[in-house]
Amino acid sequence: MDLLNILLSDSFWAASLRIATPLIFGVLGALICERSGVLNLGIEGIFVVGAMCGWMAVWLGASLWGGVLAAALAGAAFGFLHALLTVPLGLSQHVSGLGITLFATSASYFTYRTALPNVSSPPRIEPFQPLDIPVLSDLPVLGPVLFQQTALTWLALGMVGLVWFVLDRTALGVALKAVGDNPDSVDAQGLSVYGLRIGAIVAGSSLMALGGAFLTMSAFDAFFFGMVNGRGWVCIALVIFASWRPGKALLGAILFGAFDALQVRLQTEMGALVPGQVFLMAPYILSITALVIAARSADYPRALLTPWFKGQR
Repeated sequence: MDLLNILLSDSFWAASLRIATPLIFGVLGALICERSGVLNLGIEGIFVVGAMCGWMAVWLGASLWGGVLAAALAGAAFGFLHALLTVPLGLSQHVSGLGITLFATSASYFTYRTALPNVSSPPRIEPFQPLDIPVLSDLPVLGPVLFQQTALTWLALGMVGLVWFVLDRTALGVALKAVGDNPDSVDAQGLSVYGLRIGAIVAGSSLMALGGAFLTMSAFDAFFFGMVNGRGWVCIALVIFASWRPGKALLGAILFGAFDALQVRLQTEMGALVPGQVFLMAPYILSITALVIAARSADYPRALLTPWFKGQR
C-alpha cells in the first residue's frame, strides 16, 4: 500500500521529471550523434564541462541564460574535437570518446582548482527557480508535475519536440538519418557527409552539456566533483532503449527518473531493514533489464561506428 501511495503521489512524478531532465538533454544529444553514424562516448566528460562552465559563468557575473549559453558552447567545442578525430581522420570512435571524457573532466577540475585554489566548499549561485505558472500550477496532478518545474526542464521537453520535428519532418533530418545508414548514397546526392556528421556531433554535444548545466544551475546551486555520477553512461544506454527515437528517449529518461525517485523513497521507508546499496543499484538493474528487452528489436543506424572516407567504397 505504501508503494502504491508513492506511485500515485504528485511529488513522486514531479521528482521523476526533475531527475530525468539532464538525461533528456543527454540522450537527445547522443541520439543526434549516433543517427549520423558516430558514437560519442565523450558524453560523461561533456556533462562535467557543461556543469562547470555554466556554473562558473554565472558565478563570474553572467545571467542564468548566459550560463546556459556558456555550457552549450563548451559542449560544442569538445564535440568539435571529437568530430575532427572521428570523421575526417576516421580514428576509433570508442577511443576518441573515452579520451574526450577524460580530457573534459580533467580540464573542468583543473579549471575549478585554478580559479578557486583556497576554497573548501564551492561558492553558491542563485539557480533557476520553479516557474509556478498561475492557474496551471494549481491544476490537479499536472500542476505540480509539469507547471512547477524550472525553465530548463521545459527547454528539455521542447527539445524533444524540436529534435523529432527536425529528424522526421525536414530535409535536414532525412539527410542526417541517411548519413548514419548509407553515407555513400548521401555523397552521391552531392551532400557533404563530413559536414553533416560534424554538425550533428557539435549540436548533439551542445545538448549533452546542457544536461550538465541543469545539475549546477537548476537541480543544485554549485559545482562539485563527482556530481555527474555516471549520468552520461546512462544516456548511452537509453539511446538503445529508445531505438534512436526522440519520443521513446523521453519515455526512457522519465522511466529511469522514476526508478531513481522510487529508490530514494523506498530507502527512507525501508532503510533500517535493507542495506542502502541495494536501493542505489536498483535503478540501474531495472534500466539494464529494460534495455535488454528493448535492444532485441532495436533498429540501429547501419553505418554506426563505421568510418567513411570520400572516394572509397
